[in-house]
Amino acid sequence: MNANLYALFASRFPKDRAACCIETADGALYSWDDVERASARIANLLASLGLPPAARIAVQVEKSAEALILYLATIRAGYVYLPLNTAYRAAEIDYFIDNAAPSVVVCAPENFGWTSQIAFKHGTAHVFTLGEARNGSLLARATPQSDHFETVQSQPDDLAAILYTSGTTGRSKGAMLSHRNLSSNALTLQKFWHWKTGDVLLHALPLFHVHGLFVACHGALLNGSKTIFLARFDAAEVIRHLPRATVFMGVPTFYVRLLADRAFTREACRTIRLFVSGSAPLLVDTFDGFTKRTGHVILERYGMSETTMLTSNPYTGERRGGTVGMPLPEVDARVVDALGQRCTSGEIGAIEVKGPNVFHGYWQMPEKTAEEFTADGFFRTGDVGRFDTDGYLSIVGRSKDLIITGGYNVYPKEIESVLDEMTGVQESAVIGVPHCDFGEAVTAVIVCRADAALSEATIIAELKARIANFKVPKRIYFVADLPRNTMGKVQKNVLREKFRDA
Repeated sequence: MNANLYALFASRFPKDRAACCIETADGALYSWDDVERASARIANLLASLGLPPAARIAVQVEKSAEALILYLATIRAGYVYLPLNTAYRAAEIDYFIDNAAPSVVVCAPENFGWTSQIAFKHGTAHVFTLGEARNGSLLARATPQSDHFETVQSQPDDLAAILYTSGTTGRSKGAMLSHRNLSSNALTLQKFWHWKTGDVLLHALPLFHVHGLFVACHGALLNGSKTIFLARFDAAEVIRHLPRATVFMGVPTFYVRLLADRAFTREACRTIRLFVSGSAPLLVDTFDGFTKRTGHVILERYGMSETTMLTSNPYTGERRGGTVGMPLPEVDARVVDALGQRCTSGEIGAIEVKGPNVFHGYWQMPEKTAEEFTADGFFRTGDVGRFDTDGYLSIVGRSKDLIITGGYNVYPKEIESVLDEMTGVQESAVIGVPHCDFGEAVTAVIVCRADAALSEATIIAELKARIANFKVPKRIYFVADLPRNTMGKVQKNVLREKFRDA
């Protein structure tokens, strides 16, 4: 049996291949047959390039139906998909291309100049473009190709994707996910979340993220369900399309902004059977406010780039605000103390997980991979949490200072390194503070050098030119010195408390 993830999806396509698979915001319709044929053309193009086995295909493009089809074509052809956040700048892309050594890079047409220079410098042989308006060299080259392609035979442990997740030292790590990792999680979620015939997914998430690609899209594809594809989240657009959908997935920011719109009513949600939230902590106020406004209870879940989904509040049964539910079937999740012993109910400890969805390790980082797994095969998530007496898991913190803002992961060290290089900055500390919209807001605390004339506006402007916008601090605070313990380590907990309500 072919373990290729695309083969699994194709086996679940509806009998009526002329039915709509994807509907875009501008009214374009793609049938299941269209997706099959278009992915075949791109797969044939990739196969014609003479790429090595398990070649990496790095993709930094705006969201479109064609971008999703490119992903499907990549795994269908037996290659490894490498999605990159569209906010990344040249220095960040340079690192990813150097580290992953992709054989093919696909970028937005407007970024071809600088992206191709980086790619060719690192030995990438092929650079294509793909635009939001169904334009670019990728489609031009794929159009003459055959619309038939025999999906490559894959083994369960063959790599399907590499997702980069930032490291606390600023060095990003590529999490290697296999066809088995992704298919097992998709099959589990389909059953656990009761996907059914006639479901329609309203999709407003990005495609370079686990939530948008491996949770939302996989769910619809595996169920043979139509997807209404929005290029990006816009509250008014979401509200307009909600009555035509049954499933909606978002980050907490989406739900905050929907609640801020008076048009978001019970009537607007009348056809929805499932609202899912993840990628960042959902405030209990938002959870409760959503239920009061709509009558729906948001289902919150927990996952990571390295593992896809790990836990979920139940579909049928109590969904508890402030928790991420219980371990999914086939997932073993435990909370352990400093000695590695399982904690009792209510006791806080490190979260460790094991299951068929857990990744194979970090790309070209065997030592780091070994560090992150226990002797009995559990992955150390770096998150801290506790189980209650009923088995619901709550995430209470992160051992690695990770900040999750608007669903994106940000590690302070990377931003601190950039800040500390700036003229006039003596030292800096970056923290996350509670934010009603983004979950957490990136915040920088800076000690200036003597006689330095620095302002919040100038520092933010310089950061915006050097790093992705979601990493740029929302606020900059200036202090005489940073609080430290007796060992000289900056006490970020003190800073978080000081600026949490600022």
